[in-house]
Amino acid sequence: MVGSIKTTKHHSNGWSAQNCNGLEEKLNELRSLLGKADGDPLRIVGVGAGAWGSVFAALLQDSYGRFREKVQIRIWRRPGRAVERATAEHLFEVINSREDVLRRLIRRCAYLKYVEARLGDRTLFADEILKDGFCLNMIDAPLCPLKVVTNLQEAVWDADIVVNGVPSTETREVFEEISQYWKERITPPIIISLAKGIEAALEPVPHIITPTQMINRATGVQMQNILYLGGPNIASEIYNKEYANARICGADKWRKPLAKFLRQPHFIVWDNSDLVTHEVMGGLKNVYAIGAGMVAALTNESATSKSVYFAHCTSEMIFITHLLAEEPEKLAGPLLADTYVTLLKGRNAWYGQMLAKGEISLDMGDSISGKGMIQGVSAVGAFYELLSQSSLSVLHPDEKKPVAPVELCPILKTLYKILIIREQSSQAILQALRDETLNDPRERIEIAQSHAFYRPSLLGQPLATLHCQ
Repeated sequence: MVGSIKTTKHHSNGWSAQNCNGLEEKLNELRSLLGKADGDPLRIVGVGAGAWGSVFAALLQDSYGRFREKVQIRIWRRPGRAVERATAEHLFEVINSREDVLRRLIRRCAYLKYVEARLGDRTLFADEILKDGFCLNMIDAPLCPLKVVTNLQEAVWDADIVVNGVPSTETREVFEEISQYWKERITPPIIISLAKGIEAALEPVPHIITPTQMINRATGVQMQNILYLGGPNIASEIYNKEYANARICGADKWRKPLAKFLRQPHFIVWDNSDLVTHEVMGGLKNVYAIGAGMVAALTNESATSKSVYFAHCTSEMIFITHLLAEEPEKLAGPLLADTYVTLLKGRNAWYGQMLAKGEISLDMGDSISGKGMIQGVSAVGAFYELLSQSSLSVLHPDEKKPVAPVELCPILKTLYKILIIREQSSQAILQALRDETLNDPRERIEIAQSHAFYRPSLLGQPLATLHCQ
């Protein structure tokens, strides 16, 4: 997620001895839990270098990178992605506006290549600039230098902790490849997934497939070793030390020690057992953020219209999660805040705004230069496909007859018609909101909170234990 950074904040300087001792103590505790011997570094690898994946790796590098004998932090990204000329020119402007970055590049003898790129004398590559701390999706927010690996086997084969930073649409493919490099492993790694989105599968029964499930199926790593981390955060703001929080969700064995390890004064990490709700909400918030961006653009940022949309979209989110979990975590606190910030400023909201303004088109696809993958688009299709199945029918409160769940989600239906089958324009989102027959959101929530509403089959048979205790 991209934001213009005007203030300069130092990340690696000014650490007190007390801070360093506290960090080293946390590192030692995690090393001990993982059975790491002296002289054998804890190997942490970020897979994928989008905005959040890069920032997450940079946060760890900033905090723990000084303990080189005890921890090794790397990030993998695909090689060969050329930086566009306009981006290279903008990157040069960013460098020269930040004295700390300029000095760092001159000291590392790396500045000249950015001069040459600006002059058109050479091409920069995404993996090349990442080594200097520049994420292609977040040029305005320089990070600390990162150890970048472009060979996936080299990156992951001996990793103790793997952070999944690739989009949900690429997670299965990447981890199927990774599984080939883990065939000889004796001890499975810990995997922290940052991906938000789902796939829908209709056989043998309609069910969702979340990124942690994709990883489990692709690699065979047991679910107790796979966790999800999410929260109300904008990547560039977190790196610039705006106060934020997140939750790491999964089995008790690893979520509590990892929450402690990841926690920083400006980035508070809590832990939670409800992997299902948090991961599904992570996908849903991107779906509804696209609509939020459309409403904002079409109403000239009307606070009233946006609040009406918020009321209806959150009730649909509650409705959907109650289909998937018998007692889901309530849409409150961090979960509600995560939804709020994504609707307010996330890349999916930006995408909805640009579509409604006519500044981008659906024909451009859902991978946008400078922004990365717009996850909400594929999630709209997946949730619609899943919830349109008649086998999941619920009783319509007015018509008193069975209907597919999607019939009680008018915003999701409208987004599907706009984004997937393209039979309506962005204006349709306002028509959906202004429909006089639209039910009070309370009614949808009351239906969802009936225990008869829960459909355990939606998680698929092998994954009934995902609500980790």
